[in-house]
Amino acid sequence: MKERLGTVRDRLDAACRAAGRDPSEVALLAVTKTVPAGDVAELLDLGLTAFAENRAQEASSKVTEVAALRPAAAPRWHFVGGLQRNKVRLVLPWVTRIESVDSPRLARTIDSEVGKARDRGERDAPLPVLVQYSVDGDPDRGGVPDDGLDSLVDLVAELPGTEPAGLMAVAPLGWEPERAFERISEVFRRTRERHPGARELSAGMSADLEIAVHHGSTVVRVGTALVGERRLTSE
Repeated sequence: MKERLGTVRDRLDAACRAAGRDPSEVALLAVTKTVPAGDVAELLDLGLTAFAENRAQEASSKVTEVAALRPAAAPRWHFVGGLQRNKVRLVLPWVTRIESVDSPRLARTIDSEVGKARDRGERDAPLPVLVQYSVDGDPDRGGVPDDGLDSLVDLVAELPGTEPAGLMAVAPLGWEPERAFERISEVFRRTRERHPGARELSAGMSADLEIAVHHGSTVVRVGTALVGERRLTSE
């Protein structure tokens, strides 16, 4: 795993140099879905601090296990998959950021649960979220299409329990990567003009992180290149 991490960091550094960017501008988010807690602990030992999960129940158990293995560590946990509204309460105690808000109903549910947590004295600040942008508008892929994006980001900004931190996007299968990331970058610029505080663009994965960095990504979500092929599990 140490060797894989070194390779990914070398790729990120090279991509930043090629794009004329400081490597500190791009964060590495380790996608650890289906990865056992012991492997996450090893990644913590290697200096990684941010981890992404996409299954609420699996992640909640893993967060507890990692805390027991590395009690002095303070990992940041992101949720990056499709999040059912009835699972928001499950992830709220440990999640640092939800990167997959793709509907007004989900945004309002997050806001409601944050409000309840605030009333219980468990939270005193809005939850940063990324709105998931659908490049091709395919509802089966997740994300909000272009014609609904601005209004959803506006809603996230208006709700007291949520804070718009930026956008998340995935280059669609079948699209030429350059075209996809040009589109993502264009939409991100538009979002920042409307909401200057929405500074994060989570885009780019193991196969296309270089193109994503070139087009302004501030977070790359890397799984396979770090931890190898995943084991299939069911929630």
